[in-house]
Amino acid sequence: ESAAFRMDLLFLSRRIFLGDGSQNALIHGGIIVDTEGIIRRVLRSPQEVNTYLYNTESESVYDFGDLVLMPGLIDPNVHINEPGRKDWEGFATATKAAAAGGFTTIIDRPTNAQPPTVSVAHLKAKTSTARGKIYVDVGFWGGLVPGNGDQLAALLGAGVMGLQCTLCDPAAPVSQEFPAVNESQLEEALSQLDKDQAEGEAIVAVHAELPLTTEIHPDEEAPREYGTFLVTRPPQMEISATQLLCRLANRHPRRCIHILNCSSGESLPLVEECRRQGGNLTVDTCPHYLALAAEDVPDCGTEFKTWPPIRERRNQEQLWQALRPGGAIRMIGSDHSPATPGARALTCGRGRGNFLKAWPGINSLQLSLSVVWTAAANRRGSANLTIADIHRLMCQEPANLCGLSASKGRIAEGYDADFCVWSPEEEFTVGPELLYTATKATPYAGQKLRGVVHATVVRGLHVYQQFEGFGQPLGKVLLRRSSRKLVKFVSM
Repeated sequence: ESAAFRMDLLFLSRRIFLGDGSQNALIHGGIIVDTEGIIRRVLRSPQEVNTYLYNTESESVYDFGDLVLMPGLIDPNVHINEPGRKDWEGFATATKAAAAGGFTTIIDRPTNAQPPTVSVAHLKAKTSTARGKIYVDVGFWGGLVPGNGDQLAALLGAGVMGLQCTLCDPAAPVSQEFPAVNESQLEEALSQLDKDQAEGEAIVAVHAELPLTTEIHPDEEAPREYGTFLVTRPPQMEISATQLLCRLANRHPRRCIHILNCSSGESLPLVEECRRQGGNLTVDTCPHYLALAAEDVPDCGTEFKTWPPIRERRNQEQLWQALRPGGAIRMIGSDHSPATPGARALTCGRGRGNFLKAWPGINSLQLSLSVVWTAAANRRGSANLTIADIHRLMCQEPANLCGLSASKGRIAEGYDADFCVWSPEEEFTVGPELLYTATKATPYAGQKLRGVVHATVVRGLHVYQQFEGFGQPLGKVLLRRSSRKLVKFVSM
């Protein structure tokens, strides 16, 4: 087949970050992508690009000039509440928001849909709902709840990225649908996975807060003050949960246990100690824990409420330090979990601004890159992140966690042509009209952020362009194969 009929695509930029481990510099070059959306060749200099163009006729060329072109971002921690609560967040709205934020792959958590993803039948309900609606690639966590032990191997066999549980009951109304597991139930599930050799690398991800032995009763007289809610979820809940997970990680060294949305700096030394003893424990934190502090939350500002909570500014420094290579925190995930204004206590009337009644969860998927990039810059260099750090924390490590690192997370031959094209220097102000999520309330409203996504490419296709909006919803459902191969099923 001659080159003339192949119709490869060529992506050009003066600032390409390959993330392939060869070097961390930005190169001036090009990426050749075949008709299947797979990277065929990387051109590492202007000379190579010119030679290629001179010798090849039929070429669609996308020249991004001075914009940074890097591997598409991957978010391992997203709540898409469809089927069942599409008005909170659905597949079309979530994946549009992801694409507008430079994300090319997101992994859906099992908890807030109706039904939650706790059986193969419920996974099929998710995948059949998602198909044809998604603008980026979507994978799924399977749920681990009391009494679904017989479904775990089946869920893993059906291609979930791993299993996810919580150590404290979710907020109503989800608490009935996705109850917490205790230590002995989690131990039993881990032992069962260890016995089933085929699932040797199944990850267990955990929302790591343990209920307090004596409940803290909040000041019911001041429900609109953030501090009223904050005292009810002290760091001790995360510390106890992390201690429990360290015990389990030491007893099951072959199993990767992943702590989701860690907010307390005090739990990080425990993680480091567990790793030194051979435990396989990974951690993600969220943009809001790095960028927002309890001191900033206004009265009635229930869009800031989440579990674990946004803590005081003094706690933040430990989180930033732990983002360094080899630190306790391996990656950043959004824990994107919006809800309707009623559930969030944002509507008018007596319930408005009630932190004790509001649904906990933050709308941030579309803004993650800009929030993290801006917060790092605002720290005056003490923890300033480079593009290489963004790639490691928001792309490579999530790919490693989810078994995607053979096809995603870097720009190299044979990899999916998933790109995030952005301007690290440009600024914008967050307003509801910019957000593609199903609901618009976000704690970042009115903030000036740095880092603007200009285009997002999934398997060689422009799924988002800043001024033109969205292409077709050509994202794929990603299913993990236990043998570390990732298989993309076209239908299920």
